[in-house]
Amino acid sequence: MNGRIALTALLVRDYDEAIRFFTRALGFELLEDSPAGPGKRWVRVAPSGGAGGALLLARAATPEQERAIGNQSGGRVFLFLETDDFDRDYARMRAEGVRFAEEPRQEAYGKVAVFLDLYGNKWDLIGSRHAR
Repeated sequence: MNGRIALTALLVRDYDEAIRFFTRALGFELLEDSPAGPGKRWVRVAPSGGAGGALLLARAATPEQERAIGNQSGGRVFLFLETDDFDRDYARMRAEGVRFAEEPRQEAYGKVAVFLDLYGNKWDLIGSRHAR
C-alpha cells in the first residue's frame, strides 16, 4: 500500500469556536468549511504552509462523543505539532492565550512543550532538530 493519513478527526463542541482557536491561537489555515447536511459541516484546518495531514473538526453528535471532547486520547499527548522555529511559535501561542502544561524542555529529538487545545486535549509543540 502506498498511502498516507490525510485527516485526523477531532471532536469539537462548536465549529465556529474551534475554527477561531485553530486559526487565531495556533495560526492554522482554514482549508474548507462546507455544509454537509442538516447541522453538519465539513471543516478542515491545517498548519499554515505546512506539509502533512489536516484536522477534520467534527462536531460531537451523540452523548458518547460529547463525553470524549477534550479527552480523545485518555489524557495522553494526542497530537504533535512540529515547527521550524520553536521559540517564535511558543511565544506567539502564549501571547494568543494558549495554555501550556509545562515549560519547554530539551529532548534528544528537539525542544518540546505540552500544550492544551481549547477543549483540553494534550499536544506536543516540537522544535525538531530535523525541521527544515
